[in-house]
Amino acid sequence: MMGKFEGVHQFDEKGRPAGGCTCGLGFCISWQDGPLGRGEDRDLPNGAFVETVIAAVVDRLEHYQRTEFACEYNQKAIMHLEIALEELAARTEDREERGVEGTHEV
Repeated sequence: MMGKFEGVHQFDEKGRPAGGCTCGLGFCISWQDGPLGRGEDRDLPNGAFVETVIAAVVDRLEHYQRTEFACEYNQKAIMHLEIALEELAARTEDREERGVEGTHEV
């Protein structure tokens, strides 16, 4: 059963996704606000990325898989989450190849 959570998602002055937070019982995620930039102008992250949160969930499920709670359901969930991470990595690679990663350029 999914727990209840609340998301407060922000937009910048041009209506693009910006920071915000998503909280629920036992967690509160502050999302990255703004692009990081490129090259020498690249900033440090100021919040979480979707990829980081997915990787944390994979880590937790893998922890379960090392115990008596290991099961096919957990393994399938891990597989699908890893596919999500692969797709997001492909998006980043595509953006990097086009020279727009770290910017608001589409």
